[in-house]
Amino acid sequence: MGQFHFVPEEYLALIRAEVPDYDRVQDEVAAATEGVAGRAVLELGVGTGETARRVLARHPGARLVGVDESEEMLAAAGAALADADVDLRRGRFQDPLPPGPFDLVVSVFAIHHLDAPGKADLFARLAAVLVPGARFVFADVVVPEDPADAVTPLDAGYDLPDTVPDQLRWLADAGFDARATWARRDVAVIRADYPVA
Repeated sequence: MGQFHFVPEEYLALIRAEVPDYDRVQDEVAAATEGVAGRAVLELGVGTGETARRVLARHPGARLVGVDESEEMLAAAGAALADADVDLRRGRFQDPLPPGPFDLVVSVFAIHHLDAPGKADLFARLAAVLVPGARFVFADVVVPEDPADAVTPLDAGYDLPDTVPDQLRWLADAGFDARATWARRDVAVIRADYPVA
């Protein structure tokens, strides 16, 4: 995926060009958050605030902690979410996560920047900041079963997608009950529930 994610003014046009189902993906992620009481929400890769805006609309009164490594994107998200209860922080996924506890975690088109061990490590660390009954929903570019379905432009060394089955296995290893809720070509939405103890 294009590396223009640090330019908020160009991001939405770029992502919609590279991922024609971008708005559908956002809707699918927001819909997959229903069924949990999203009072404390963590977003990994808050970007311009597009995902947060949609998720918070479904969870009125929620407080969202958003993490992104780009100051420019955090500023854009802050402007877009000016009327929401948000705490936006600069950080990378490899850094310690905000302590939580959280009952909902979301991420859209960000986790694929981690390599396979990094994804497995992130999933395990997420389990440590969740309450029992919490949910983690993310959408990302994946390695499809049919190579002809790999249509999203990727940058070698920067975009590191994995298969859905691999990610489901890593989520299960971290204690989640996970499944893909929507997929088209090389993009998937995964919902991972953290069981009640």
